[in-house]
Amino acid sequence: MVYLLISIGVIALDQATKMMIRQMPLDGEYRIIGDFLRIVHVENSGAAFGMFEGNTRFLLILPAVIIVAAVFYILRSSGEGMTGKMEKTALTLIVAGGIGNMIDRFMFGHVTDMISFSIFPPVFNVADIAVTCGCAILILSLLIDGRFGGSPEEDKKE
Repeated sequence: MVYLLISIGVIALDQATKMMIRQMPLDGEYRIIGDFLRIVHVENSGAAFGMFEGNTRFLLILPAVIIVAAVFYILRSSGEGMTGKMEKTALTLIVAGGIGNMIDRFMFGHVTDMISFSIFPPVFNVADIAVTCGCAILILSLLIDGRFGGSPEEDKKE
């Protein structure tokens, strides 16, 4: 139940922020901290860094397959222990972010992005943050559990 609530919260926050940004003129901006942090209105028809630009069908199908697999894993996994809960939380964030961006692609044919840091070139949104945090948590859980780069049992044999 908690994972469903996390998903709903992330998707709602993502869609609410995108709805507000769509009220701004395209390429309009608000400077939050000078040039370092700006809120801008950008429409992205590609993936990260503009990859697969204009290929909406691919950018709907691939995330849908990943989302279905992740949801299946979340539902089937016991999620016991710290790393099990970390994995389920990570996958929940990835799924919610993926759904948030898929809603945009399905409704508008592009994703609305808005957060721009001068030190980090791509403009991103709440869904992107959720996916990125989910990936980081997933990697961390795999490192803690020893499934990334060998198991603890293999380390003991050396």
